[in-house]
Amino acid sequence: MSRFFVEENQISGNEIRIVSERDVKHLTRVLRASRGDRVEVSDSAEWEYETEFLREEDGAAVLRILDRQRFAREPGVRVALFQALPKAAKMDAIIQKSVELGAASIFPVVCVRSVAAGDAVSERKLARWQKISEEAAKQCRRGLTPKVHPLLSFDAALREMRGFSLMLFPYENERERSMKACLRGLSEKPGDVALIIGPEGGFAREEAEALTLAGAISVSLGGAILRTETAGPAAIAMILYEFEQV
Repeated sequence: MSRFFVEENQISGNEIRIVSERDVKHLTRVLRASRGDRVEVSDSAEWEYETEFLREEDGAAVLRILDRQRFAREPGVRVALFQALPKAAKMDAIIQKSVELGAASIFPVVCVRSVAAGDAVSERKLARWQKISEEAAKQCRRGLTPKVHPLLSFDAALREMRGFSLMLFPYENERERSMKACLRGLSEKPGDVALIIGPEGGFAREEAEALTLAGAISVSLGGAILRTETAGPAAIAMILYEFEQV
């Protein structure tokens, strides 16, 4: 069953209207939906719907609501990934896998050792990253599409992270505190987690010190040094595995 995302104002009474030209084309031309075909819809805020296709009307796809429930696949802990800007197309894969694994939002960050230039993040590239997030969310039938935020400087990222219940940064120089030990040593489950991943060359010493002073906890992800494009998804999986166990 295909899943589509709509705004709350596209839901009225017992009907939902999909108005995105791209989504309408995908539903009616690619999937060739006919009357009665089932379609999953999320309002990206709280509810997901099981619907049936009724008709195409005035450029919109009209659906009838059959059932409604609160998000069933969204983690109880919201993990925001602050990812140091990597080189080449690595960010595409990082976004895709992080969204698949349950990240709630993604913040690209420029660090001291970032290889990619910060001014390389154009509006076009940001729009492409958001589309990657949307497609991954649809594939996994997430309740919401994680937002990919505009590029932040390291200092701006630090300010943004201060509002989270828990701040973590995997650090290659951390020898004593593992991710597992850190998470299992918490007195209570956090509502949200800020996870910051360093660039290909790792965090500069002054960045690690600034993170620690801000209250972030350095953790080890294991004996091997992971690539920047691997560390984020791996850490997200560890965090949500620990907190989402039934």
